[in-house]
Parts: sequence; structure tokens; C-alpha cells
Amino acid sequence: MANAVAEGAKSVVTSDVELNYHVEADELVNFDAIILGAPTYHHDMPIDMKKLFETSATNGVNLKGKVGATFGSFGWSGEAPKLLLEIMKNKFEMKVITPPLLAKYVPDKIALDNCQGLGRTVAETLIP
Repeated sequence: MANAVAEGAKSVVTSDVELNYHVEADELVNFDAIILGAPTYHHDMPIDMKKLFETSATNGVNLKGKVGATFGSFGWSGEAPKLLLEIMKNKFEMKVITPPLLAKYVPDKIALDNCQGLGRTVAETLIP
């Protein structure tokens, strides 16, 4: 799903896309937009995502006004992308793209096309 989101963002000529599987909290200020992908596990987000936002808050990382979006897969409930989006919006005052993109189980072609669309939408919001 992350690769498809990145492909969609790269399709916008003005975008510079970096796909990361791990970043430090202080690095988040270097990005104009942040798109996070997370699976839902036991009705929650992965601990790495919690720690990223907890450290960001503790370190006073300013994400206000940055564009944010989330996506993820799930088996039963799909809370993780919703929770991440809520934190981005309410705690860090980011401009979020709603709703989060969800794929049940393994993403099919339609879900991957939607992922590309999400990446494209986020990149297009950054065009002045």
C-alpha cells in the first residue's frame, strides 16, 4: 500500500517523495506532508506509531499546518488509521485528508488504485 501511495504522489510533477519505514520524531519537520500507513492490531495502532507521536509531543515537534493522511489494512475493525488521523488533526493541528484509506485484509487492485489516488491528492494539495 505504501508503494502505491508513493507512486501516486510521484505522479504529480512538482512532488519530491521519500518513502520511509522508520523516521525519528525530529525528522518530521523536514516534510511538507506526512502520510502514515498502519495496520490495525487488537483495535489499536502499532506501538511504533504511538512512540513516534509521543516523542514528537515530548520534543515539541511543530507539525502545525502540514498536510497529513493515513492508510492501513485491517482484519476486523480498522481503527489504527482513524486514530492516527485524529492525533494528527487534534494534537498536532495538521491539515488532514479525510477519511483515512482502509483496505480489508490484503489490498486488491481497487484498494491499490485508491492508494495511488491518496498519494496524488496529498501531493496536489501542496501545489501553490
